[in-house]
Amino acid sequence: MKLKHLLVAASATALMASAVSAETLRWARAGDALTLDPHAQNEGPTSALAHQIMEPLVMRDMTGAMVPALATEWGPSEANPNVWVFKLREGVTFHDGAEFDSEDVVFSLNRAMTPDSDYKELLASVKEVRATDKYTVEIETDGPNPIMPNNLTNMFMMDKGWAEANGAVKVQDYEGGEDTFAAKNAMGTGPYMLVSREPDVKTVMKINENYWGKDEFPMQVTEIVYTPIQNAATRVAALLSGEVDFIQDVPVQDLERVAGSDGLDVRTAPQNRVIFFGMNQGDADLKNDNVDGKNPLADVRVRRAMSMAINRDAIKQVVMRGQSAPAGMISPPFVNGWNEAMDSSSKTDIEGAKALMAEAGYGDGFSIQLDCPNDRYINDEAICQAAVGMLAQIGVTVNLDAKPKAQHFPLINNLETDFYMLGWGVPTYDSEYIFNFLAHTKGEKYGSWNGTRFGNADLDAKIVALASETNLPKRNEMINEIWTVVQDEQLYIPIHHQVLNWGMNSKVGTIVAPDDTAKFKYFTLN
Repeated sequence: MKLKHLLVAASATALMASAVSAETLRWARAGDALTLDPHAQNEGPTSALAHQIMEPLVMRDMTGAMVPALATEWGPSEANPNVWVFKLREGVTFHDGAEFDSEDVVFSLNRAMTPDSDYKELLASVKEVRATDKYTVEIETDGPNPIMPNNLTNMFMMDKGWAEANGAVKVQDYEGGEDTFAAKNAMGTGPYMLVSREPDVKTVMKINENYWGKDEFPMQVTEIVYTPIQNAATRVAALLSGEVDFIQDVPVQDLERVAGSDGLDVRTAPQNRVIFFGMNQGDADLKNDNVDGKNPLADVRVRRAMSMAINRDAIKQVVMRGQSAPAGMISPPFVNGWNEAMDSSSKTDIEGAKALMAEAGYGDGFSIQLDCPNDRYINDEAICQAAVGMLAQIGVTVNLDAKPKAQHFPLINNLETDFYMLGWGVPTYDSEYIFNFLAHTKGEKYGSWNGTRFGNADLDAKIVALASETNLPKRNEMINEIWTVVQDEQLYIPIHHQVLNWGMNSKVGTIVAPDDTAKFKYFTLN
């Protein structure tokens, strides 16, 4: 058996410093985690909170590099190329003192493959997870899977005994409105322990004194007080007044104000996330339009016209104050399979869009509702408002309905929206992740975030085949073929790639993580 050992990246080591006295870090962002159940919602702020309390087998450090977490070594089995072998870290305990071992890994991964899990696409190729001894786990897939470790960086490990004792074996049905013990409580092996939680108000965590990595990471933050503040002006005021020390989403209109304030810094980096609109192109008729008996979005000419009506440069300059990069595909540049030509393909052409609308039989336009979050992405509601005016130029009258993400996301998952905003980050840094969730037909194992109702059996087969294709040049050709279909069908209307602006007290030492996940064990406080 040949095992791969990865050392913590030099950039992470550079963040290390000697321990200091107890320090509280007061953290704020626009929206709260949707749940504490680690497998119920594959959503950025939800994963970011989970990363403080729980851990995956492998993770990404603050630079985006993949590093060991609860597994110290991993690699394909020499005896069977369909098997990945993971050696677990020994001597790790959960916050209640229970020992972490292979039984917990088998339980957690099997749990994450169940129907209510929002992570099942990442494990769709898995045939079996088995423990071969107390600290060794094998993951057998349906054919060799070259990127299985990449799929595990947000796959959090639970204590099997704790889950069984507290009725948390089943994943919370978040979209169905279910409330469970695991949605409000957490037991992990992570650097911080949950002290108290009041959803959408405040979550308090304290340092895990028995953390396995206490001598490997700075661990200078000893208490975290997390306060969601949806209102942008209030959030910035809290930073300026010293009420909070760190906010992840400085409004673009306040960047200069924050950066110019004594004792505060703004740190900026491109984000591994793209913002776009999805369209219901599969139903015979739409619920939220004024066209009876037909679906205008089913016509690719209409979808292309709507994309051509969006002035991405104007959104960048006016709405985002320069803090975005116009997009032509729903993949960030960080991702394997990103194509520069495709990403620069979206051009504003109002007259051309009008011609396409007329050709499709909608020269007089139509009306439709746009569903948009107002507390998830940078200036999300303002982007939607700008799109309303742009689409009006080609006769599409848009009625905007903006609401908090906790109400917005179930509309997509439950197929209750015809036209919606979504943002997508790619923790695996590979296009397969995008296809599994957003392009494959919505079903039991794939397509959980595909609200377009698009389905193509041939494309589905190509997407599934990516998981077992080990010839990387051939695999990249397959990825390009899939992207060509996604682009030609105009499955989505790409808007832009986000730019991250973290605002913080100058005493806070950190780089900006491309996945927008602050992992506080890496932070220093000077």
